[in-house]
Amino acid sequence: MYNKDTEIRVNLNNLQFRYDIFQIINLFYTLGDIEFVDEKEHIKIDIFQEKISIKHEDIIKDYTINDNYKIKEEVRKAVFAFLTDLTNKDLVWGTLVGIRPSKKAIELLEKGVSEDDIIKEFNDRYFTSKEKSQLCIDVAKWERNIINKDEKTISVYIGMPFCPTRCAYCSFTSNPISSCKNIVKPYLEALHKEISELSLYITKKELKIECVYFGGGTPTAVNNEEFEYIMGRIYSSFIENKNIKEFTVECGRPDSITREKLLTMQKYKVQRISINPQTMNDSTLKLIGRNHNVESVVEKFNLACELGFDNINMDIIVGLPGENLNNINKTCEAIKKLNPQSLTVHGMSIKRASKLYENLINNKKFEIPSQDELNDMYAKTVELSKELDMNPYYMYRQKNMVGNMENIGYSKNDKEGIYNIQMIEEKQTIVALGADAVSKVVFLNDNRIERFGNVKDVREYIKRIDEMIEKKINLLESLYGV
Repeated sequence: MYNKDTEIRVNLNNLQFRYDIFQIINLFYTLGDIEFVDEKEHIKIDIFQEKISIKHEDIIKDYTINDNYKIKEEVRKAVFAFLTDLTNKDLVWGTLVGIRPSKKAIELLEKGVSEDDIIKEFNDRYFTSKEKSQLCIDVAKWERNIINKDEKTISVYIGMPFCPTRCAYCSFTSNPISSCKNIVKPYLEALHKEISELSLYITKKELKIECVYFGGGTPTAVNNEEFEYIMGRIYSSFIENKNIKEFTVECGRPDSITREKLLTMQKYKVQRISINPQTMNDSTLKLIGRNHNVESVVEKFNLACELGFDNINMDIIVGLPGENLNNINKTCEAIKKLNPQSLTVHGMSIKRASKLYENLINNKKFEIPSQDELNDMYAKTVELSKELDMNPYYMYRQKNMVGNMENIGYSKNDKEGIYNIQMIEEKQTIVALGADAVSKVVFLNDNRIERFGNVKDVREYIKRIDEMIEKKINLLESLYGV
């Protein structure tokens, strides 16, 4: 069980490595209280010139420092090895905690390093398993052919901060639509203004739009007329006569999808949609606060297919409250029958802004499988991707993920989500519109990124829309104004 009462007190002789050690301990005790103390410790860590000594109760182990690697890497590996033996957990990513592990593989491939040597490097430097090292390589091969190389090629993100309900695990800006009906129209009007002003700027600077991604929240949470209104504005501003490669709408929740909205998406040339069940177990859907059931997922998926959509993504989550291998097997079998064009597998991430986290820290416990069973659950999703004839094409990781795994996108040939790759690899400027949307301006020549986030609160966004527009354009001018 996850339990806030888990306390880990660490006595460390060199606080320079405090953060590195915290990160590794957090892999094994995700919600534990980790403190660095001078006495009455659970774990004592002494870092010397040639070795690292770790003690817990009667167990004392010494780890020789390898001068071929940075000292902090050796400290992380020593703590990881010690806790692996102590907990018997098999954490296949090793000490890798970065968000974009495939970046390291891309760098090595670009240098001409062989796949075998990349796998050895990942294992020697990070204790990463052969399977996950190969996954990084496979993803890197897809990404390096798509990653942006032109500063004047951009993508556009539009955010809808409303959902039918708020899921227990959600930490995004997603307001239940039932309590926000009086601000939907003002929000859409403010969003329209931001769309119009940024469209004029993009045209003036002769920037090329590669992808447009309409996400959230849930874009289809609004009613049919409101959806038609904003889709028309997006189309005329960013799609029409722009020759873009990809227009995605993340429909998300089946209970928000209607025939009328699907027809609107067809009308405005949407190429890719997402219908996201998260699980195909009704009891779990109810537990996490989603109003739809498995039957509605199948119904809306089939409706989209009947209307001619041929690039549909589905999201599932591994590690949802109360789920085990049997539940994942059921989900995978149901997804296999539907046969979508792409599949995104998320690991359950326990985020501090979510209701789930609140329940956990208030000692409302839930059981999760052992690490071995979690590994088997992820393995089942890999098996599903192969049965659907899909390849991994993008990947990222988050903190506090159950099982310390990854979020990964699989797709059939030529159905990969281009925006997903550009967004994760951060080599392309993303102009982001809407409440809580974060624009990223990428200076390729300087290898740096500047960010600007719109305010999260919907009412503040409406009130301060002119300020948001001005600040965003000022940031873009730092790259495109010369």
